[in-house]
Amino acid sequence: MLYYAKTEALRMLRNRRYIFFVVAFPVLLYLINANIYGNQTNPGGVSYSVILMVSMAAYGALASSMMSSAVPWATERQSGWLRQLQITPLPSWAIIVTKLITALVLVLPSLVLVSLAAVLQQGVSLSLGTWAELLLVMWLGVLPFVALGLAIGSVLSADAAQPAAMICMFALAIAGGLWFPPEVLGDTLSTVADFTPSFHYARLGQSLVAGHGLDMTDVLVVAGWAVALGGAAVHLYRRATVRA
Repeated sequence: MLYYAKTEALRMLRNRRYIFFVVAFPVLLYLINANIYGNQTNPGGVSYSVILMVSMAAYGALASSMMSSAVPWATERQSGWLRQLQITPLPSWAIIVTKLITALVLVLPSLVLVSLAAVLQQGVSLSLGTWAELLLVMWLGVLPFVALGLAIGSVLSADAAQPAAMICMFALAIAGGLWFPPEVLGDTLSTVADFTPSFHYARLGQSLVAGHGLDMTDVLVVAGWAVALGGAAVHLYRRATVRA
C-alpha cells in the first residue's frame, strides 16, 4: 500500500501543471500581496503578512488536495485501473486510504513553501510550538477537500473532473475568504462563507497565529464536513465500482 502511495505521489509531482498552479501559484500570490499589504495589521493587531501566509497556505493545500484526488481518481476509474486493483489482494478500503495518504503527502509542499516564503521574504516569526500546531492543523484540515475530490472523481469522467474540481476549488477559495475577505463581496457571500469548510479551515490557522488557540466551532464545522463528504465519497466510490 505504501509503495502504491509513493507511486501516486511521484506521478503527481512530475505533472508540470500541478507544480505551477498548486505549488508555485500560492507562493507567487503570497509574495505579491504580502509586499503590498504585509506591513499593515488587522483589527486584532496581527500582521497581514502572517494572515496572508495562512490564507495562501490554505488555498494551496485546498487546491492540492482536490487536484491530486479528483482527476487521478476519475482517470483510473475510466481507464479500468480501479477494476484491476479490485481483483488484487489489496482490499477496497486500502485503495481509498492510499489515495488519502497520497493527497496528504502532496499537500505538504504548498504548506511548507508558503511558510518559507513568509519567513524568508517577510520575516514572519512564530514560536516552534505555534509552527508545529499550525502546520499540523492545516495539514489535517484538508480532509473535507480530499473527500470532495474523491466524490467528484467517482461520478465524472476524467475530462469533466478537472474543470469541476477547479470550479469547486475556486468557489471554495472565494467563499472561504482565502483570496480576500468575503464581506467585501456583500452580506450574501458573507453568510454563505460561514457554512463553507474553507472559511472555517482558514480560521483555524488564523486563530492559532493570533494566539487564540483553536475555536471549537471551526473544529466542529471542518470535522462535520469531513465526515459528511467522506461518507459521500465512499458511497459514490462503491456505486461507481459496482457499475463498472
